Amino acid sequence: MAERVLMIDDDAALAALVGDYLRPLGYEVTAAGTGADGLRRLAAESFDAVLLDVMLPDLDGFEVCRRIRAGSEVPVLMLTARGEDEDRIVGLEIGADDYLPKPFNPRELLARLRAVLRRRKPAASAPLRFGRLEIDRDARVVRVEGDERPLTAYQFDLLVALAESAGRVLGRETLMARAGHDAGEAFDRSIDVHVSRIRAAIEDDPRRPRRLLTVRGAGYVFAKRQDED
Repeated sequence: MAERVLMIDDDAALAALVGDYLRPLGYEVTAAGTGADGLRRLAAESFDAVLLDVMLPDLDGFEVCRRIRAGSEVPVLMLTARGEDEDRIVGLEIGADDYLPKPFNPRELLARLRAVLRRRKPAASAPLRFGRLEIDRDARVVRVEGDERPLTAYQFDLLVALAESAGRVLGRETLMARAGHDAGEAFDRSIDVHVSRIRAAIEDDPRRPRRLLTVRGAGYVFAKRQDED
């Protein structure tokens, strides 16, 4: 699938050249000739990166970058005919990911674009493995001896939070916070029901759990053997 790039630049000929260069390399380039048009497109569509000229006919690129950063973390590579260090520093300080002065070599533009996209993409997480149990955080799948075990998204997040802190007791509030849910929900005991269902999915005998243990008065602990360190 092509990476979508928004180029905000009033130089239509340059935008066309960049589009022609990047398109065969797996990028779909959309051009916007003003800052206002670029912001409208960003609000209406999804883009993987923005090429942003500093010198625009309405808003300057620094203001456009500020407005982008107010609501988005999309990678921004600033382009400008100016080469002053002060402009470059200002661009980076307001949230640009990189800065490329004009005129530029298309190969350097490509290299910098690939770099900002790579930095913004989270690295793949290695699956967590504990004996026969495998927790694939990227695919959001739990397997026991290779067989997938059904869990809701909520239960999966709780299991990951416990497994990432294997061997340490987590209280209900801490567990909920690490799972990315409202800690206030920890007080209604619904978490106990979810833990029971996780046990039903991963334990050989859920009534006598060996992996997901209750520590009375303290919370839960994900137990692991020494040979799983």
